Amino acid sequence: MSLPNGWSSSPLKHVTTVLNRGSAPDYVDDGSVRAVSQAANQPSGLDWSRTRFHAFSGDPRRLKGYLQSGDVIVNSTGTGTLGRVGQFMGSPDGIPCMADGHVTIARADHRTLHPRFSYYWLVSQPFQEYVYAALVVGATNQIELNRERLGEAPVPLPPLEEQRRIADFLDTETARIDKLVALRLRQRDVIRSRQRAHTERAMGECASGEWTRVKYLLRVRPRYGVLVPVFEDAGIPFIRVNDLLDLEGRASGLAQIPVTLSNQYARTITRRGDVLLSVVGTLGRAAVVPEELVGANIARAVCSIRLRPDVDPSLFVAWIATSEFERQALLATGSDSAQPTLGMEDLSNFAIRWPTDAREQASVAGQVREGQQIHSDLVRRTDRQLALLAERRQALITAAVTGQLDVTTARPAHDRDL
Repeated sequence: MSLPNGWSSSPLKHVTTVLNRGSAPDYVDDGSVRAVSQAANQPSGLDWSRTRFHAFSGDPRRLKGYLQSGDVIVNSTGTGTLGRVGQFMGSPDGIPCMADGHVTIARADHRTLHPRFSYYWLVSQPFQEYVYAALVVGATNQIELNRERLGEAPVPLPPLEEQRRIADFLDTETARIDKLVALRLRQRDVIRSRQRAHTERAMGECASGEWTRVKYLLRVRPRYGVLVPVFEDAGIPFIRVNDLLDLEGRASGLAQIPVTLSNQYARTITRRGDVLLSVVGTLGRAAVVPEELVGANIARAVCSIRLRPDVDPSLFVAWIATSEFERQALLATGSDSAQPTLGMEDLSNFAIRWPTDAREQASVAGQVREGQQIHSDLVRRTDRQLALLAERRQALITAAVTGQLDVTTARPAHDRDL
């Protein structure tokens, strides 16, 4: 990239005083040092609820991985999280902190590099693209950030006073965008709450509705999926929990298992009209099997629910999204469980207010689908706004740290449209 006149650049290792991984903690329930892991380093900032304690006595400053205010931390292993950047500005309770062995610390040399400017450079699009183009080593599911190559990564260096101006500008502007993002996320939660309330109201007001055990709506008992050790590039689609968020049109994007393995677990093969439900860990994700995924297999954390021909599967999925299902699931699994698992017998005995009249069932299903369509459209629009805000945030950071945007002449956000 080209830099403005008066700017220089330098390898990261020449403008940092520390550029190392942390160390493996000895985890305890309570201790004198907090350990910051990759899980705690979230896109929205450090999530302190995800930190744990390290058993240590003595001066924490002697720890490899000891964190100081202003340190930039970079997730350094694993698909999906590698390259995520955060900044440590102190713990909320004053307890000393350390980074674990999967996190790299980049401590700016204050003589040449402003800590906040270094953070914004590392989250910028050019550096994030550079991470995967030049710094990642290892197999697909075991990738990690190469420390030596990271040290050679270039850092643009405007004069220190300009670095400070850029950091101050981005602090203000990203805070405005983050506030809008928070409002949009709250709006999306309200939309989803209204969708659930609409479904509950439609099902609760049906004249012929009677409390019925789920097992009386089934053709066969619900069945867990299977743990599969082997995947291949071409085979039978394999549906996992995260896939339930959006199954339509996803056949080509799912994991595949060998045909012989699929036949071996024939009981987990999907049929037309099956409802799939997540029953381990994340409970309550549900979807009706689309036509293109009839004949797929399901994972162990998913169960298949095969309903009677007179039971509308889309209406059954709508019931799963209600607070009544959530309440019964919590009672059945226990809210304190770290990995809740919904048993098939418990699920079969859940009580549901179900319309017994076929015409009313069709009418209620129509009301529910209409409400879902309206609310889903609103959610999609909100998600689009969130994506645009994220793009704007990244573009603003990238333009500022590469000198494409002169922050001394840029108008503040309240003087222009966001």
